[in-house]
Amino acid sequence: MADATPNPELTQRLSELDFELADGEITRKGWEKRRTVILSQYLSPQQVESGLRIHSVDDTSHPSRRGSGSNGGGARGGLGSGVRGSSFGSISAGPYAEEQTGSGGGYANEQQYERPPQDRFQQQQQQRDEYTLGNGMAAFQALSPTPAFDGQGPLSQVQRFQEQQLGMRPPQTQRQSSYGFVPHSESPDGNRPDSRGSQYSSSSRQGTMVNSDYAFNPGASDGSRPRHDPQQYQQPQQPQQTWSSPAENNSRMSTMLNDSAQGYFSDFTGQQQMDDSMHRTGGHESYGGPQRYSVGEAFSPTAGFPPPPLDNIAVHHLHQLPLEPRDVPFAVYDPHNGNNPMSKFDNLGAVLRHRGKMQARQPAYWVLDQKGREVSSITWEKLTSRAEKVAQVIRDKSNLYRGDRVALVYRDTEVIDFAIALMGCFIAGVVAVPINNVDDYQKLSLLLTTTQAHLALTTDNNLKVFHRDISTQKLKWPPGVEWWKTNEFGSYHPKKKDEASPLQVPDLAYIEFSRAPTGDLRGVVLSHRTIMHQMACLSAMIATVPKTDDVDTFSSTLRNVDGSLMAPRPSRSEVILSYLDPREGSGLILGVLLGVYGGHTTVWLESKTVDTPGMYAHLITKYRATLLAADYPGLKRAAYNYQQDPMATRNFTKKMEPNFQAVKLCLIECITVDSEFHEILADRWLRPMRNVRARELVAPMLCLPEHGGMVVSVRDWLGGEERMGCALSLEEEVEISGAGAAGPGLGEADKEEGDGFKSLLDGGSSIEKNRKNVPARTRLGRRNELSECLLDKESLKTNEVVVLAMGEEARKRANEPGTIRAGAFGYPIPDATLALVDPETNLLCAPFMVGELWVDSPSLSGGFWALPKHTETIFHARPYRFLEDSPTPVMVEPEFLRTGLLGCIIEGKIYVLGLYEDRIRQRVEWVEHEEGGQQQEIEHRYFFVQHLVVSVMKTVPKIYDCSAFDANVNGEYLPIILIETQAASTAPTTTGGPPRQLDIPFLDSLSERVMEVLYQEHHLRVYCVMMTAPNTLPRVVKNGRRDIGNMLCRKEFDAGNLPCVHVKFGVERAVQNLPLGHDPQGGVWSPLASQARREILLQGMGARGDAMGQMDKQYSGVDHREIVIDERTSTPLNQFSNIHDLMQWRVSRQAEELSYCTIDGRGREGKGVSWKKFDTKVAAVGVYLRNKVKILPGDHVLLMYTHSEDFVYAVHACICLGAIAVPMAPIDSNRLSEDAPALLHVMADFRIKAVLVNADVDTLLKQKTVSQHLKQSALILKIHLPPTWNTSKPPKQSHGCRDLGLTIRPKWIEDGWPVIVWTYWSPDQRRVAVQLGHKTLMALCKVQKETCQMTSTRPVLGCVRSTMGLGFLHTCLLGIFLATPTYLVSPVDFAGNPSLLFQALSRYKIKDTYATSQMLDHAIAHGASQANGKLAAGGPSLHELKNLMIATDQRPRGEVYQKVRVAFAQQGLDRTAINTIYSHVLNPMVASRSYMCIEPIELYLDQAALRRGLVVPVDPDTAPFALMVQDSGMVPVSTQISVVNPETNRLCLVGEFGEVWVQSEANADSFYGTKDAFDAERFNGRTVDGDPGVRYVRTGDLGFLHTVSRPIGPGGNLVEMQVLFVLGGIGETFEVCGLQHFPMDVEASVERCHRAIARGGCAIFQAGSLLVLIAEVRTRAYLASLVPVIVNAVLNEHQLVLDIVAFVAMGDFPRSRLGEKQRGRILASWVSRKMRTIAQFSIRDPDAEGSVGTAVPEGAMWRRGSAQTGGAGSVRHGVGTAGSSLKQVESITPMPMMEQAPPTLDPHHPDFGGYQPAHARQASASSTAYGSTGEERDATPTNETPRPVQLNTTLAYSPVEPLHLNTPQQHAATPQQQPPPRDYAMQATYTPGGDDYDAYFAREEPPPPPLQPTSHPTYSDYRPGYLSGGNSNGSTAGGGSGGLRIANRTSEGSEDWSQQALRHMNLDK
Repeated sequence: MADATPNPELTQRLSELDFELADGEITRKGWEKRRTVILSQYLSPQQVESGLRIHSVDDTSHPSRRGSGSNGGGARGGLGSGVRGSSFGSISAGPYAEEQTGSGGGYANEQQYERPPQDRFQQQQQQRDEYTLGNGMAAFQALSPTPAFDGQGPLSQVQRFQEQQLGMRPPQTQRQSSYGFVPHSESPDGNRPDSRGSQYSSSSRQGTMVNSDYAFNPGASDGSRPRHDPQQYQQPQQPQQTWSSPAENNSRMSTMLNDSAQGYFSDFTGQQQMDDSMHRTGGHESYGGPQRYSVGEAFSPTAGFPPPPLDNIAVHHLHQLPLEPRDVPFAVYDPHNGNNPMSKFDNLGAVLRHRGKMQARQPAYWVLDQKGREVSSITWEKLTSRAEKVAQVIRDKSNLYRGDRVALVYRDTEVIDFAIALMGCFIAGVVAVPINNVDDYQKLSLLLTTTQAHLALTTDNNLKVFHRDISTQKLKWPPGVEWWKTNEFGSYHPKKKDEASPLQVPDLAYIEFSRAPTGDLRGVVLSHRTIMHQMACLSAMIATVPKTDDVDTFSSTLRNVDGSLMAPRPSRSEVILSYLDPREGSGLILGVLLGVYGGHTTVWLESKTVDTPGMYAHLITKYRATLLAADYPGLKRAAYNYQQDPMATRNFTKKMEPNFQAVKLCLIECITVDSEFHEILADRWLRPMRNVRARELVAPMLCLPEHGGMVVSVRDWLGGEERMGCALSLEEEVEISGAGAAGPGLGEADKEEGDGFKSLLDGGSSIEKNRKNVPARTRLGRRNELSECLLDKESLKTNEVVVLAMGEEARKRANEPGTIRAGAFGYPIPDATLALVDPETNLLCAPFMVGELWVDSPSLSGGFWALPKHTETIFHARPYRFLEDSPTPVMVEPEFLRTGLLGCIIEGKIYVLGLYEDRIRQRVEWVEHEEGGQQQEIEHRYFFVQHLVVSVMKTVPKIYDCSAFDANVNGEYLPIILIETQAASTAPTTTGGPPRQLDIPFLDSLSERVMEVLYQEHHLRVYCVMMTAPNTLPRVVKNGRRDIGNMLCRKEFDAGNLPCVHVKFGVERAVQNLPLGHDPQGGVWSPLASQARREILLQGMGARGDAMGQMDKQYSGVDHREIVIDERTSTPLNQFSNIHDLMQWRVSRQAEELSYCTIDGRGREGKGVSWKKFDTKVAAVGVYLRNKVKILPGDHVLLMYTHSEDFVYAVHACICLGAIAVPMAPIDSNRLSEDAPALLHVMADFRIKAVLVNADVDTLLKQKTVSQHLKQSALILKIHLPPTWNTSKPPKQSHGCRDLGLTIRPKWIEDGWPVIVWTYWSPDQRRVAVQLGHKTLMALCKVQKETCQMTSTRPVLGCVRSTMGLGFLHTCLLGIFLATPTYLVSPVDFAGNPSLLFQALSRYKIKDTYATSQMLDHAIAHGASQANGKLAAGGPSLHELKNLMIATDQRPRGEVYQKVRVAFAQQGLDRTAINTIYSHVLNPMVASRSYMCIEPIELYLDQAALRRGLVVPVDPDTAPFALMVQDSGMVPVSTQISVVNPETNRLCLVGEFGEVWVQSEANADSFYGTKDAFDAERFNGRTVDGDPGVRYVRTGDLGFLHTVSRPIGPGGNLVEMQVLFVLGGIGETFEVCGLQHFPMDVEASVERCHRAIARGGCAIFQAGSLLVLIAEVRTRAYLASLVPVIVNAVLNEHQLVLDIVAFVAMGDFPRSRLGEKQRGRILASWVSRKMRTIAQFSIRDPDAEGSVGTAVPEGAMWRRGSAQTGGAGSVRHGVGTAGSSLKQVESITPMPMMEQAPPTLDPHHPDFGGYQPAHARQASASSTAYGSTGEERDATPTNETPRPVQLNTTLAYSPVEPLHLNTPQQHAATPQQQPPPRDYAMQATYTPGGDDYDAYFAREEPPPPPLQPTSHPTYSDYRPGYLSGGNSNGSTAGGGSGGLRIANRTSEGSEDWSQQALRHMNLDK
């Protein structure tokens, strides 16, 4: 490039492009393309490539590798010197800063040079490339152009201020900056020589890893530097004070560098190898589950850059820069020998050998029991000898390689054996895996498998227990593991003196497994180097503890006669008294490792020992303990015991009085500081025990239990705080931060302007607040004191830290309201780098903000075992920061460990507020809008669980323990409180006594009190409070004590497994983001909502306003087939007006051909029936009916047959006689309570003259139970039972029908003359009847023939449901219409042997047949018992079956196709032959997938849009709650479908759904037996904006038409198809807040949410103004824990808040014989309070504002009640008065059934003909004694539940009035309102205030003429039940408002029904 500087035009164009991306004007892909084009215009191809490619780590041209070969060669030596990367000071100047490059890619190491101008921009591109992420966004590693300072001495205030302002750190000569640079010209010289301590801090944990994803690369060990070591500067070192170890780099990541480590850790390293680019492009896993860190992080925590800022950047971000290491100011020497530096030891094995020689007789361990008695001890010599023996046995007899894993299985009391085994592993060079819970066999087996450990060390006692428990519990012994008993090994005796095997240890020392807060088990790898660093730091900190003033004046130089000192100098060896678990965490570090390192004596006691008053103090005194390793629970127990009874401690033993003078430090393992307890501990326990340094003893120790127990911070006296680079006083910190916030050149407007990144933890107002609150004091006190401060509680909610008081003033003001008392741990350990980072955005936090603590130290572990993703995410996190005047954040160089701790840094000390998991967030109650009206980002407030727990425990009585967490539900965080209280316990009060009953009112009041306390003190709006018994919540074991595991509770809460006995919700306050429809009052179908949808669709199309009329509307084409040709004779079949004439023609043309044949139960053919014989059979039955039964034209004849030829003869006999045939399935003797009333009502309503049966049904009806039940029921109902005639053997006839005069009269083929009446039955036994004339029957046959391309060459087959729909057509008519044989398979035989049907299909090569999903489920289940889920191999071949029609009258079940396809794949059933048919009661084939030749089309719809009436397809991968729907096919011939708004009668636009209207020749003529105007309107649908000449039938089902293109045929040509998607019936929907919901979707969500809920065992409905959910559960225990799971599932997926959740036991959920939900019965039993529930839970508070109550006043019902208005039959919350054009909607099929296993079909169902063989009969368990009264459920033999008068279980549709559930007296009808009695009323009337039915009655009137319909409908509602009674409670909005209104015949106003319907249908216009 010719120019010496970057092209300004290129810079400007790139900047403009970035802003376009930030504003959303272009996509990411467009940004990348345009950026490439721009760069190609200004740069050469090589430059473009270098700026865009992704570098390999091993690429020598990588910017970070320049000069890595020889530059500084000898000084660096190998893989690194251990110096940290470039300083924070090296990141300041912006993206185009002048750069200096050395061996690390940052600064020149030993030379500094100026980059040639022409290469500068290219280098910037390469720098940009180095950190280019998967999102394509680039950032720069911007380096400071400021020359290095070369000053001497400590930093001045001016320099500190410059550091804060410029983001750089002037280096010091006292030490090398841990991630800074030093002057290139000379090595730093100071006032003192370099020490080993400084080496610890100057060594980085990052420089040793070849790649940042913890994937080790042996090939990079040639001296080239990894790219994460940007500066590898090595100081000149003095040999006597240097650490010397192989592959020197003092780092926590140097655990597996050399080739030898690769060989021994191939399994570990191999699992770590991952694609680097994958990590960089989103391979981030949220640690510890989805809520460990924010789910929606702005960018990756490891190497990701944030998205472009949304606003222009005017000011740079103010950051709290990381605290640099302080360094250990001296070398660490052996406490027993001041001339022996500890740096000469490489590992603890070498140290142990030294202890065995030099401190041979000194005790190493004392182990005490619970009573404080010594049970075992060991000296250093013995310990070393036994450890050497273990090592020798491992080396000689284990066949293990160096680095193999060995499990250590010891109990906590076996400390000595554990330490011996651990040290033996260290000496032997194997990796130890301590098992800290030996009783958890599942965990033990998992760890052995995970670590591939083939050797386990344990004791003899443990092994015996294992054998016993494994045999007792029948557990599987871990395979491939050898078990050794180390207590039997003995000691090591070398053959020659001082002969010891050389130590060759791997990098790894041990793997510590611990559970994350979420319960996940993870192993942390710790290297020998890490251990030695950590031990050196701890030893240095302990060594500097101030000593107690020496009060002894005796000279220490005087000696005895023998020459020994009379007053020997005190030993520097410590006595460590610990009760922490020695196998893990800090207990292992302090109790085992530190003792070996320093030669200290460790006294270990069980944690329960502390519980004994005085015991702990006695042991401290007895052993003269100098270091106490403890935790808060144990110390609190000891201190409080002393407060209660001081003398118990003082007089514990008479031999000695408690004396704590020897105690130097009390190390308290914790993650949060309890300052209040510190006062009690120091002043009321330690000081009375004679320790004058009581306040200095208390040392809370911040440990990381998840990361190996590493110590992050503890108070120390090392000094060097000024080196951390932060303010050490609050005044100084405020002044610096304030100056930075309002620095020179920044106006007021600039201060207000944001940086474009909205961080959850960002803000700057706290600086000004702290400026006001800084106390006017000149000195803060000693820096090593235990600081504490008083924080403002309200500010913490916004993550701001406002300090109200410090030190003593904070203690005095601790009880002020609105404050939080926080205690500090101290400064970070000397070798640690600490950063405060926003966990959501990974940006460095501003001062005085709450953030996550990120730490970097050589004392840290290198990562997780075999979890490379988590290792990269947690152990190698990279924070970011903004630079001045730069909108792009840059990466801060060092890699950090994310601790998961939230806190702040004040005066350089660490304050921890809690774990990230222990913080609860909640969105604010208000919504702010910007000037443009756009809603701002949602604000949250933050609460810490610890603060909430303290408030509850202090304020609310009778609480044992509590915890809290938040759950992300419906896009917001909802707080959940868990309470343990004795009141929730059901434990018997006496042994063997009955369980104690819960005091529910008390638990309720306790829950309310908790809610109120948290709201008043913290303004936390609690979502729910759950009550459990004490010690029942999930707990984690910590040092022998069990604490509530917060994340375990959340995990169990989500799974519904908490042992909760009571739950209280506060949804009114907590839940906020509930959506509203466009018209909450009018509903989704109102004109206002429709217009809003149109506008949305217009915006989506990008059309202008004048395009409204041109938007596509939803209507299908129509394929008219006027002429149908018979293939055999080429005769037009249109000339036949009825099926009987066509049959006669078939008889004359093919008399001897086969017409019908029956297949028996064994698959054998019966005697075939020819056409001629068929004619004579029909004639015989016809003559028998005419002569014997006296059937006349117009008479109603009930046909009750099993599936047989007799049924076909009877149908055709009735046709030729002109009688009206009413086919009906045989009744079920096991369900007489349902079937008998249905049969009697049919007889009464249709005035049945005769019942025709065959022999099987005749036998069934003559059974005693059946006949008596029918007779008694008929007597009660006052119904005359018509005679029964058996037509199986009529008198033989030798002539046909025409010869006997059985012909069709012209009058019978006229429109309106019924020939067949189909009766459909819902699962609730509700009936609807439709009439079919001859013209319709012929049209049905024509549509079947033409659509399915059926010919006479292929026979047809009839099986199930032969009384209606497709079953009737295939059984009785299609064979005649096609001139083909018809084969009959009995449903009873199919139930017993499903393969029978498929054998028939295969044998006769059936091309087209039909089935139901239930029968296919039955067939698959039957085959599952034989061939693993598939029908037996070698079974019938189904290659010839081209069209298996699965009829459904609702939304197709998505799983049916897959199940059938998989089950019949071996039989050769083509996947395109499985076709769903949309079958409606008014047209058995509205749409069909037959011969579409494609698999079902699946669409995933946005449910939020669907609730508003919109159809928005989405990607299921990005929309987890998308609704999957399958198409129902295309329109058949002679059929047209339109999708219409059911209220406005306008065609719906493409993109919305509506009611499906059908125009077809095959539509039914009308509902049978009604003259209702509304019913006539159902058949007279006309669109407002369509063809007025087209008359539609309104199906009442919702759906939409969708156009798709699919490749069809061999060529794969795209064919465009318009398919119908059915969503469900309008009558099944309900509306809440103007949004429409489908119950089946809500129920499916609930059934999925927990395994205890039975599949298909859930029903949701509206009763009154309440949204009620009934669930069938498999358990009765802790049902309260299921309630939040259910409520959350519904709220999360459907934005609905339930009002009541009730549970019923298994078997009590009303189901039909096919397992379908009986919604009507469910609703009826609920409203009448007859539902047998086992538990009910109220979700909403009836008294709360905006909630819905049980008792609703009449005015309130109008205001907020469940109003059933607007949409046809939809039920709504809210007001609605809009009229509806649809008053009646029908469907026969209920919600989709989701069974655990496919049901076995009931042979008595209509599918199976109703006949039940003797071997299959079962006694009826549901019948009730007749005449029972009083407490019996019913006074009728039908065993029906009494129902309110407005609840519809009748056969009539009529208007109703609102039903208010206040008192029964409100329902009493006045005499003027009583309607006149009607004939054969089919439902008992309900008497208000009474418990029983009134008597049935009948009108004494002559029956009407046969063809005259009755004055009331003779069909029942067959829609599921919650529409009954207007809505489920009988209420309607606005009286005359629209909606589906269903009521009893006795309802008032029924006489005006037709006029009212006409009024609402706008028919008068």
